[in-house]
Amino acid sequence: MPEFHVDVTDSSIPAAELLKQHSELSKQQIKQAMKKGAVWVSESDTGHKRLRRADKILNAGQQLHLYYDTGVLGLQVDAAVLIADEGDYSVWYKPYGMLSQGSKWGDHCTINRWVEQHHQPQRPAFIVNRLDRAAQGLMLIAHTKAAAAAFSGLFAKRTINKQYTALVLGLFPNQIKLDEPIDEKNAISHASLLTYSPITKKSLVLIQIETGRKHQIRKHLSGAGFPIIGDRLYGPEVDDTTINLCLVSTYLAFNCPITGLDKSYRLKDDYLPQVG
Repeated sequence: MPEFHVDVTDSSIPAAELLKQHSELSKQQIKQAMKKGAVWVSESDTGHKRLRRADKILNAGQQLHLYYDTGVLGLQVDAAVLIADEGDYSVWYKPYGMLSQGSKWGDHCTINRWVEQHHQPQRPAFIVNRLDRAAQGLMLIAHTKAAAAAFSGLFAKRTINKQYTALVLGLFPNQIKLDEPIDEKNAISHASLLTYSPITKKSLVLIQIETGRKHQIRKHLSGAGFPIIGDRLYGPEVDDTTINLCLVSTYLAFNCPITGLDKSYRLKDDYLPQVG
């Protein structure tokens, strides 16, 4: 995974050409890396920010950084699906594999970058809640910094009602509270049975969480003896690696901090894992 770091001394050379001179990459490869978020520019007073313009002229004293990982740059994900456009924010279905956050190696597989590139009319996109790469379901995207701050506040205060649906192994109890600490921190989940198939011996389960620990639902269900189907971190080892994690964020409800109206969004059953 090569990295290239270039001190800018000549302010007449475009960024892509400068990187070409200091790497073994073609200008086309550099332009593609720029579009996918693998090129950064920095200076002492402004810090790092992504650079996507190949013809950008930089000032002497700045630095260019190229993080070129063919594995990351070659990744592709399914399209996100617009559920509701509310102007200052929108609600989307995030598919399996799409990221909630990029890295220095790129951001083209993140939902906010996907929304920025594909949503019409084009608007900025700010993440206000996150889902694991392997999870699917509803995510809220803000389109202004004010909306992002307002919704981040709601999530921080846990005033947003979030529900998840998971397909688990075994016959799940009608209702159960899971409160095993996670990383020595308080963690509470509530889960109830939706339906069970005696043929496949799998249960469809509804989950609500009071806390938001990392992998909380996955750890709680696995610890209770009901691992989520397709969970390769906390479930049993399986030979079929084509099965995705069967965990879906299915419902969001809140009092909108912008309009003051009560809003709710629920995924259609088409997005849910099937017990059969």
